[in-house]
Amino acid sequence: MAETRLRLAKPELTFGKKVIRINWALVLLIVLTSGIGLAVLYSVSDGVMDVWVWDQGIRISIGFVLMFAIALLDIRLFLRLAYLGYFAALALLIAVDLVGSVGMGAQRWLELGNFRIQPSELMKVALVLALARYFHERSMEEVHKLRWLLIPVAMIAAPALLVIRQPDLGTALLLLFGGGVMFVMAGVRLRVFAVVAVVIVGAIPFLWRSLHGYQRERILTFLDPERDPLGAGYHIIQSKIALGAGGVFGRGFREGTQSQLSFLPESQTDFIFTTLSEEFGLVGGLGLLALYTLMLALSVIIALRSRNHFGRLLALGVGTTFFFYVFINIGMVTGLLPVVGVPLPLVSFGGTAMITLLVGFGLILSVDIHREVQIPRGSGSRFI
Repeated sequence: MAETRLRLAKPELTFGKKVIRINWALVLLIVLTSGIGLAVLYSVSDGVMDVWVWDQGIRISIGFVLMFAIALLDIRLFLRLAYLGYFAALALLIAVDLVGSVGMGAQRWLELGNFRIQPSELMKVALVLALARYFHERSMEEVHKLRWLLIPVAMIAAPALLVIRQPDLGTALLLLFGGGVMFVMAGVRLRVFAVVAVVIVGAIPFLWRSLHGYQRERILTFLDPERDPLGAGYHIIQSKIALGAGGVFGRGFREGTQSQLSFLPESQTDFIFTTLSEEFGLVGGLGLLALYTLMLALSVIIALRSRNHFGRLLALGVGTTFFFYVFINIGMVTGLLPVVGVPLPLVSFGGTAMITLLVGFGLILSVDIHREVQIPRGSGSRFI
């Protein structure tokens, strides 16, 4: 019986069949979105390739190689290595806390020779992998019992607390939101979330006092940007001016005054959506949102047609993490959310975030390629 189940868990797929089964529609959407990012970076760098475009292009190329390599690997390998990846990312976060380099007032990076990585970005995917394995190995009866939820709660809390210490509230929120969604998809009872909500509401005074001064200032500025128009409110005020100046069709490529004249801070990273909207208007902004929506929809479709629970959780977890990137960044630059420093996925200038996102999409593609692989619930690594 065990041998029969083992054979069912390991259908053979040749390399050629795997390549054919790659979801090329999703790949095309990723290419288009990252291409838009390169175009906007070319604009904000005043038409100079070696300011941001060249470095970003190299990172995208590395990310695509990793994405395709991961997509072609057997999904059961990621089930086997999920916990190892989580603890490796956690160790890197601890290393950041001890010996990390400081930039712009935050200690978020590790210097590894000529490379600098941001482990908190790696943790976003590592956490999804670890939670997907944990809940795959639990039966529904166990998921409904509180004692079985203590371990995944700790798995979320540990990196979130380390990231908050850096400080990086935006990434910590992404970890918390992404982990919370994994709980929902795993079938945790809604009353558990009700209890958590009550605890969070009760802890608001403590949480407020524990925030750094600049973080409290960002929240107050979100409520009233005009209270400090030349200080804490400057970013969001300039962002809104640029959004309004773009109109329906925009000022034209490389014609945005807010970004080209350096009125808009961080126009190549956190506020790059504002730059795009000023130059291409409402049409350009909605076009980018349409690409994001299609990518999210394909991720959900891939998850739903996976025949194993681990694949479903993995694809939905990575997809929702990607959604929170978009939601928080665009909400931030439009004034609907406080400024927390979250990049726009596949568009903002950045190394670790870009490569991590492409690795995440590689995992989604792997789920789709191996969608017929059957891994019995609660089996863990015994069937690998």
